Amino acid sequence: MEQILKELSALVVPLAKNLVLAALVLFIGFKVVNVISKRVKNGKLFKNIDASVAGFVASFISIALKIVVVVSVVAILGVPMSSVIALIASAGVAVGLAVQGALSNLVGGLMILLFRPFRSGDYIEAQGASGTVREISVFYTVVVTVDNKVVTVPNGGLTNSVITNFSAEKIRRVDVEFTADYDSDTDTVKATMLNVANSCEKALKEPEIAAVMLDCGDNGIKYALRVWCESGDYWTVREELVKGVRNAFKNANIEIPYPQLNVRINNK
Repeated sequence: MEQILKELSALVVPLAKNLVLAALVLFIGFKVVNVISKRVKNGKLFKNIDASVAGFVASFISIALKIVVVVSVVAILGVPMSSVIALIASAGVAVGLAVQGALSNLVGGLMILLFRPFRSGDYIEAQGASGTVREISVFYTVVVTVDNKVVTVPNGGLTNSVITNFSAEKIRRVDVEFTADYDSDTDTVKATMLNVANSCEKALKEPEIAAVMLDCGDNGIKYALRVWCESGDYWTVREELVKGVRNAFKNANIEIPYPQLNVRINNK
């Protein structure tokens, strides 16, 4: 019995010491990781970085350090590191195959946060969705359409598609096309359009406002009015120009032609 007790003691005592040491390393290690993560996030390096990027990087650092702590605890418990590495590698391959789409979105989210093709509040068009960006998360970007629909777009698809950011620049050009009949004087039509544009309060005078003749169509001559404005005033200016030119044409007796077809009947 004494021999058995001695053998048990020889086995249990080192194991108990290792368990206590492992528990201490795990507890203290996680505390230290949390402190490091907070200091990194609040450090000078992150003050000039977007909050979304800073949060993502801080979370990544925290997870990486916690993995190091867990691996250290496993080593203290006496588990062969070769077995641990093999297990992690196998699990990584299995998880990677199972969540390929999620990993693609994760990488896409990281690229969006780093390269900033758009920001929260920008009006964009991509992947068949157009609207204002409400949120940029690690996996998805949330876009709110003009009719208040919420569209969730995977980041992986966003990074592999063409993104049109309508809010990237402070000013935008409003292009409005009109058609006048062939009997209307070209200079009169252009002058009428320019008068409407110059009377628009939110239209910018620089760059210069332009009224140009585009083409001779089937039913009339096509014109374009090109006006610059603040990006936020785009739709307001566009509506004001369309309404103003339509009324100005009416007052100036400039006809806006309708589609028509001339038919000749031969009575032979």
